[in-house]
Amino acid sequence: MSDFEHRLKHDLEPLLASADPRERISAYHDMPYALFRYDPEEEFELRKQVTLIETRLTQKGKRIRRISLAECLDEAMRSQRPLEDWFTAEREQGVETIVETVHSVLSGYTPLVDLVAARMPEDPDPFRDIVFILRTGALFPVYRTFSLLEQLKGRVHVPTVLFYPGDLDGAAGLRFMGVLDAEHNYRPKIF
Repeated sequence: MSDFEHRLKHDLEPLLASADPRERISAYHDMPYALFRYDPEEEFELRKQVTLIETRLTQKGKRIRRISLAECLDEAMRSQRPLEDWFTAEREQGVETIVETVHSVLSGYTPLVDLVAARMPEDPDPFRDIVFILRTGALFPVYRTFSLLEQLKGRVHVPTVLFYPGDLDGAAGLRFMGVLDAEHNYRPKIF
């Protein structure tokens, strides 16, 4: 059993299976979410394990909602222009310009936080509903999750886990995809 599988099955799953995971998932009442860190190379194994934990939690009466940040990114980009046009623009303007442009789209024109909030459960029940935010690596290198989590404050009402591909840097620092400089201001609990 790998390190992340052990943390997933023995640390996170029992907490999510409890009657009311909110107090144990976060110290902040308006931020009932946590991060689950894993190595980017383990993405496909993580997806498999998340499906298994989802099945076990469903069997215990929980309702799981998956939110794919890859789908949110796709929706945001398509809201501005067809995907083919993005590829053409990248060839013509360069990667750096497109990274900045996509970041602007996710920050202002079609805010990522709104796309995620719109996918949260309707009529949420914090005793039954759990949200898994997956495919976080799709945002690399255009958008860091730190700002997303801060903007979700007060908009998330059920236990939520953002699955984070990256490296731990100290007790509460995270390096997105193991590449970007560590962000040390994460307030959510890191599993």
